Amino acid sequence: MNIDFEFLSSLQTCQEIGVRLRTHRLAQNLQQAELALKAGVSKLTIINLEKKGTVTFHSFIQVVRALGLLDELTEVFKLQSKSIAMMEAADAATKRVRASSRRKRLA
Repeated sequence: MNIDFEFLSSLQTCQEIGVRLRTHRLAQNLQQAELALKAGVSKLTIINLEKKGTVTFHSFIQVVRALGLLDELTEVFKLQSKSIAMMEAADAATKRVRASSRRKRLA
């Protein structure tokens, strides 16, 4: 079942991601304790992630890495330019910008 994240609250989105990570864990035939050991987190962290979706971002990344899903995040955070103006704005955002010097006005 495809769920459109756009219509979910932030908490519901976290919970859905937790459910999806649980599905990946089960597909790899891992118990929660095994995944916790592999990810370097506690079993309680895995339980909280799968049920509530509430863990630190660091723990989330460790679990995603342990499940072999880290490459999936590349697509999530990929900057997608939809127009030339957006591409120019993205390019400008990566360049170092300094404030202009103040000039004294001549009276």
